[in-house]
Formats: sequence, C-alpha cells, structure tokens
Amino acid sequence: MKETDRFQIGLAQFKEIDGEAVEKIIDELKDVSPELGNFIIEYAYGDIYSRKELDLKSKEIAIIASLTALGNAQPQLKFHINAGLNIGLTETEIKEIILLMSVYAGFPAALNGTAILKEVIKERSEK
Repeated sequence: MKETDRFQIGLAQFKEIDGEAVEKIIDELKDVSPELGNFIIEYAYGDIYSRKELDLKSKEIAIIASLTALGNAQPQLKFHINAGLNIGLTETEIKEIILLMSVYAGFPAALNGTAILKEVIKERSEK
C-alpha cells in the first residue's frame, strides 16, 4: 500500500478507535485485495471519518445504528460496537441505539444487534 496523506490521516483515525483492528484488517486483505484495505483507510477513515463536524461518539452512534439496521454486516457491527466502547460510549447507550433500531429496522435486526453486543461484552470481560 502506498503511503498517501489520505492514508496517513485515515490510519491515524482508525487507530484512534481501535489500534489493534487496523493491522488485522490490512493483513486479512493484503493477499486478496490490498486495494480494498487501502480504500477503507483512505476513503472511509481518511476522507469521511476524519471530518470534524461530528465527534467520535456521534459518528459511532450513527454507524452502530446503520449497521444494526442493515442486519447483514455482523463483523462490521462487532467492530464498531468495540470502537464505540473504546471511545467512550457506554454499554447502556449502545443497548439503547440497538433498541431504537427495533422500531426502524425491525425486531430481527435489533435481536441480531443485541446478540452481537452481548458477544462483545463477554469477549471484553474475558480480556
């Protein structure tokens, strides 16, 4: 991966929410699609996530809500629940975000999101 300014900004932003995960994602993609890893870091985190109009908590609230509503992005939801906890969201706040999605995305999405939250809480308590 080439080290552009966008990449460096994205990498710093990604590390702020979960320093361990960024290396894992880069490693998992480097043999199949290193370009995808580069796009994620440069565009998602370097161009979009690094914008200053919202604070980190607000960004993670929006992401957790949207990934819960999608219902088919469990690994990404797990990552962002961890990220939310890392940057200061409480378990209660995340539970409320997921509960709210039961109204807008349906009970199956909220149940799946709650199961992922439960998994994250268990894994974090075991560390």
